[in-house]
Amino acid sequence: MPKMKTNAAAKKRFTFTGTGKIKRKHAYHSHILTKKTKKQKRNLCYASTVSAADEAKIKSLLVK
Repeated sequence: MPKMKTNAAAKKRFTFTGTGKIKRKHAYHSHILTKKTKKQKRNLCYASTVSAADEAKIKSLLVK
């Protein structure tokens, strides 16, 4: 049986924290920023963790 390949798209988008959680970036922070408030843009720039419902899917993509 060959080794599982890591999904290249997922590899670029997600990272693991020291405790094993998965970090992700927020969407909607790349363009059309003029109509968004300062508060929205500020809060979108911080990373957050992936929800528990999606963790298993992403771990299978990252082969971890």
